[in-house]
Amino acid sequence: MIPITRPFLPDLDTYQTYVQGIWERRYLTNNGPLVQELEAGLRNYLGVEKLLFLGNGTIAIQIAIKALGLIGEVITTPFSYVATTSSLVWEGCEPVFADIDPTTYNIDPSKIEAAITPRTSGILATHVFGNPCDIDAIQAIADQHGLKVIYDAAHCFGTQYKGRSVFAYGDVSTTSLHATKLFHTVEGGAVFTADTDLLHRMGQMRNFGHAGFDRFDGVGINGKNSEFHAAMGLSNLPHVDAILASRKTQGERYERLLEGLPVEGIRIQEGAVWNRSYHPVLFRSEEVLLAVKAALEAGDIYPRRYFYPSLSGLEYVRRQATPVSDRVASGILCLPMYDGLSEEDQIRIATVIRAALRVS
Repeated sequence: MIPITRPFLPDLDTYQTYVQGIWERRYLTNNGPLVQELEAGLRNYLGVEKLLFLGNGTIAIQIAIKALGLIGEVITTPFSYVATTSSLVWEGCEPVFADIDPTTYNIDPSKIEAAITPRTSGILATHVFGNPCDIDAIQAIADQHGLKVIYDAAHCFGTQYKGRSVFAYGDVSTTSLHATKLFHTVEGGAVFTADTDLLHRMGQMRNFGHAGFDRFDGVGINGKNSEFHAAMGLSNLPHVDAILASRKTQGERYERLLEGLPVEGIRIQEGAVWNRSYHPVLFRSEEVLLAVKAALEAGDIYPRRYFYPSLSGLEYVRRQATPVSDRVASGILCLPMYDGLSEEDQIRIATVIRAALRVS
């Protein structure tokens, strides 16, 4: 079987060494020494000054929304994982969808401007598949209208924009460190900001609002993560450069193997160094996609319709027209990609796709 992804796992002895230390200290959670060590390691690797390690990427978005005081309408993308939209609704905001660019699959800045109303408090944009949004255009719009910007950068570990980590942009950037991501802590997430006061506020929010053992400063939630998850992150962090190199090789190989087929690839934002967190291909129609998907699954190969369906069609949001997102969502398929996927496996995948499209 070839799955859509397979979690990277470090050498077991390395992880067990960290676990042995946890056993000896009996310090399991609540901002323990490994959590602090991981945060320091991530700051150093990513070249960012401020971040917090959290329980998952969804709680990261929710804390960002709350810390920035977003209310009313928030302009967002219809082409993302459901957590982007559901987090807004969970926090009492109304998602207003701006359609996407048909080639980068990111929110279209020209559509953001038209969606702004007196009730708009912010923009929540996703760097889809690790491909940066048009960050400069979005920031210019936000500055002009006094809006806050959150980036859902769940897929972006290792992506850079204009020589800096993509996490360095926006009022807050969030990421997921879930097991399916190229760098993971089994379950986990993080928030990034350049604002010291905002970081302090989010730090209190992740721990119930504690401002001391017996004092609370505002409403908080349990957004912490454990020493065991930090241990996995510390074990994986030394391997990130090799993982990124492997994905670059795999992505370029897919491009060669699929060259000449009636499929479209993603257009990467100018100025970006892409981490190739996914390999999406866009087919001419949903009918063609379903035929290819069925052929792959018959061969014990399991791609994913990522993201499908458009979030503008969710039952708990106001229905809004997003024709580009609807078209992309109906025709896009992410191919298997993970550390250890062999050249032979990729050739096999491409051969099945070619046969399903009847292209020799």
